[in-house]
Amino acid sequence: MEFPNLPQSLKDRRAFLTAGAFTIVRPELVRGAGPAKLKAGLIGSGGRGRQAVVDLLTADPTVEVTAIGDLFEDKLETNLAWLKDSNRFPKTHDRVKVSPEHRFTGFDAYQKVLASDVDIVMLCTPPGYRPMHFEAAVEAGKHVFCEKPFATDPGGIRRFMAAAKKSEEKKLTVVSGAQRRFQREYVETVDKIQNGALGEIRAAYAYWVGTPVIQQPKGRDPKWGDMAWQHRNWYSNVWLCGDQIVEQHLHNIDVINWVMGTHPVKVFATGGAAWRPRDEVHGSIYDHTTADFEYANGVRLSSYCRQFPKGLYTNVSEQISGAKGKSNCRDLGSKDINPYVAEHVALAKSIRGDGPYINHSMAVAESTLTCIMARESAYSGQEITWEQALNSPLDRSPKEFSYDAKMEVFPLPVPGQYKFV
Repeated sequence: MEFPNLPQSLKDRRAFLTAGAFTIVRPELVRGAGPAKLKAGLIGSGGRGRQAVVDLLTADPTVEVTAIGDLFEDKLETNLAWLKDSNRFPKTHDRVKVSPEHRFTGFDAYQKVLASDVDIVMLCTPPGYRPMHFEAAVEAGKHVFCEKPFATDPGGIRRFMAAAKKSEEKKLTVVSGAQRRFQREYVETVDKIQNGALGEIRAAYAYWVGTPVIQQPKGRDPKWGDMAWQHRNWYSNVWLCGDQIVEQHLHNIDVINWVMGTHPVKVFATGGAAWRPRDEVHGSIYDHTTADFEYANGVRLSSYCRQFPKGLYTNVSEQISGAKGKSNCRDLGSKDINPYVAEHVALAKSIRGDGPYINHSMAVAESTLTCIMARESAYSGQEITWEQALNSPLDRSPKEFSYDAKMEVFPLPVPGQYKFV
């Protein structure tokens, strides 16, 4: 299938993938040579992580979960009990086989999960850790389910992209949490758009106009050190979450990049905090961001994300306008199973060789950087190009990892005062 909007760099990548020109490092990694039963390990047992386990076990009746790692023991044990509840999950609870010696806590828990006998690792911690954990998973030769986004700053995304190239060389399966890429309505519609159903694409629109994510409304427990507090309230801290446009709105922007077959070349964005109080519960992220992206062929993407209190207008959607009409990116396709389950069906089939090989690491990494450059434009008030974002030295990763480590409170960015570097 030919994509008329696809740039040469991505055509070359597609040809590389199709040709199967990979260096196989370990024989057991050869696609189709995987064991009949697959063992999975979870890193990050919070709400998205534990639900991903349910989705994986629902998708494939031969998968077992045998290791879990989390920063906090109380979170690990609470979520493990939730997964093993036979009343809640009568069809999957008995395949959660995590013995006490395979329950790992602390900042090195991810290393211990990777060192255990698992075929698949599920990366579901706050996204600030995604580059570090993905890099280690690839080095360990594990197939990966990787929640989005893939980083929260340019330094992290470069690290992720370097590991993504290695994962392609090793022919590891990498499935992202951008589940629209596995939703039949989207898959069939995007295919038709790329093959001319709407004619020449003229404009694109993306929306995540929703409600806030507030994790610790009662505030900080006095027992929590700075780093422990920021992790328990991670969505309010930009180094961990990336802000709404990166953590959440990525879903919609990724759909537009998918349709276009590439990423934008520049962006101008604006935003701020209209209602979020200036306190440590609500942190340092914006509650609204609007961005004007431009692709190399001149097509513009208008992007809108907002987290205002419940009861106000909401809209989570995408739209492509072409010479022959418009589409919401799913109206030319047919419905199928839950996409959160479908992505794990595709994961297992890719590993075993029963379905097409999947590695979305680089594509969703590019969508992540698309969102990061828009955030930085809104924070700084500057127009930012793809090359500027890709080469920026910005890296907010802590230099020390411990529960009591002193953490700087990142101030709410003010355009004109905040400088993009």
